[in-house]
Amino acid sequence: MSSQPTGKEALIAEVGTRKYYASWTTSEHRTRRLLAEFIGVFGLMFILSGGAAMLVKYGGGDPPPYVVALILSAFSGLWLLLAIFFLGDISAHFNPAMTLAFALRGDMGWAMAGVYWVVQFAAAVAGAFLARWFFGPLGNLAATRPPEGMSLESVAFEALLTFGLVLMVLGMANGPKLNGPFVPFAVGAYIMAWGSMGGPFEGAAMNPARAFGPDVALGEFGTYWVYFVGPLAGAAIAVLVARVLRGPAKAQEALAAMGNPSAADPD
Repeated sequence: MSSQPTGKEALIAEVGTRKYYASWTTSEHRTRRLLAEFIGVFGLMFILSGGAAMLVKYGGGDPPPYVVALILSAFSGLWLLLAIFFLGDISAHFNPAMTLAFALRGDMGWAMAGVYWVVQFAAAVAGAFLARWFFGPLGNLAATRPPEGMSLESVAFEALLTFGLVLMVLGMANGPKLNGPFVPFAVGAYIMAWGSMGGPFEGAAMNPARAFGPDVALGEFGTYWVYFVGPLAGAAIAVLVARVLRGPAKAQEALAAMGNPSAADPD
């Protein structure tokens, strides 16, 4: 007796192969999804890097680390809330760790996930460089650094924070477009809460692209591995736990993971 299809297979069984692949193989639809990802990550990186520089330039000196973490977490949380609302019906991963989670869950193909990654990292670099062009390297452009001698602890901390973020999204959203009515608020609140708490410790990136952008703009990569390994490990663990809690992804989640930038093509 064959098992019920899940993820991509379930969606293909429901809508047919042509419809399933239509939006990715059609250049117009593919461009819409990738542009949405670029805008979301670019805005996140620019507001963080620019915000860190503005705090130094206009904050009356060198603000305490907790104040910086609190303000930058508010900036990023509010931006993600808005971006998810206005881009969520196209694509709103905005995080390579989130894209990895949906690929591991079987919602989207690995080729598509790879292209998402390229766009997300490129957007983060562009946002950080634009902030540097405007303000210089003030505030280290919100670069994340682990405490001296605590790289492994920082990896574990990043994994923990990203695990919670990904598990929350998988539990609340009907796929990675995050177009549920409460998910944007939940993501914004999560980023603000954990960013404020963990920011003074090791930056609380929860996003490999967000950590990569300032490192490229500053030319410093010595500790970047912390913010690559930690979030990806946390995302992978979250997928396993979500499967235990809720079972495999259904067709609707796979449709959301693929993105739906336009109405389904007619038969």
